[in-house]
Amino acid sequence: MKTNLIPEQIAFYQENGYIVIDDFLTAEELETWREAVDEAVATRANRLLANSAKEAGSDSYYDNVFIQRINLWQDNEKVRKLILDQRLGKIAAELSGVEGMRLWHDQALIKQPWGNPTGWHLDNPYWSFSSRQSTSIWLALDDATLQNGCLYFIPGTHKTARWDNPGIGANIGDLFRAYPEWKDLEAVPVPMKAGSCSFHNALLAHGAGANMTPRFRRAMTAGFMPDGSTFNGIQNVLSDEIFKRLKIGDVIDDDTQSPLLYHQTKANAIEQVLATY
Repeated sequence: MKTNLIPEQIAFYQENGYIVIDDFLTAEELETWREAVDEAVATRANRLLANSAKEAGSDSYYDNVFIQRINLWQDNEKVRKLILDQRLGKIAAELSGVEGMRLWHDQALIKQPWGNPTGWHLDNPYWSFSSRQSTSIWLALDDATLQNGCLYFIPGTHKTARWDNPGIGANIGDLFRAYPEWKDLEAVPVPMKAGSCSFHNALLAHGAGANMTPRFRRAMTAGFMPDGSTFNGIQNVLSDEIFKRLKIGDVIDDDTQSPLLYHQTKANAIEQVLATY
């Protein structure tokens, strides 16, 4: 895994809101990630969340954007070892300019053959905390191409984003109703070879194209929360128990839900979390 960032990469990320790291994984690491994610998705079946009976797989537009499974780390040991990697937290913290990062959630996003495009959206407005320093990794498990639904970013939008959240629907441009000042900006496609990844600020406008091929396009993603972030009232992936316990303004620091991956001065909680599961 490529873990060393150079100052130019950090500067590019902070200015544009994203960075692509080519060949992030070795060929052997890529196969390990593929095996773990495939196994975890197959085991999860139709449950979107590990702690929910919610079913996915209807014939709505959104369900044909991608197969989506969240927090596979919570019920698959192989994914857990990969996602709870302190190196991922360190990269996320260095790019974002914060002292520490917690895992918010992981998310397998598998675009089906002939799958719909992913509408323009922001990540952080869905989450239970509001931060301009949160970030997401998007790891290509297959080649992500212009033909099968690679990501697109609109550079710099993280600087002026608010927390307006029209959601991802059948109209891929709904985001621009909330942000009309962005509608004339140019989007940048970011095709990636399998094993490469991107990090993007969780307030950066992004989307993905349709899958115009008869093959699946697999990706594994994770969102990261700056240590010390506080609850904003949205449940998102929080368990019912934690959601009921939190009050707006409380620090989100339950390591069984949002483990501390990396901190410059604090001891990380990974070993304790691994032992818990």
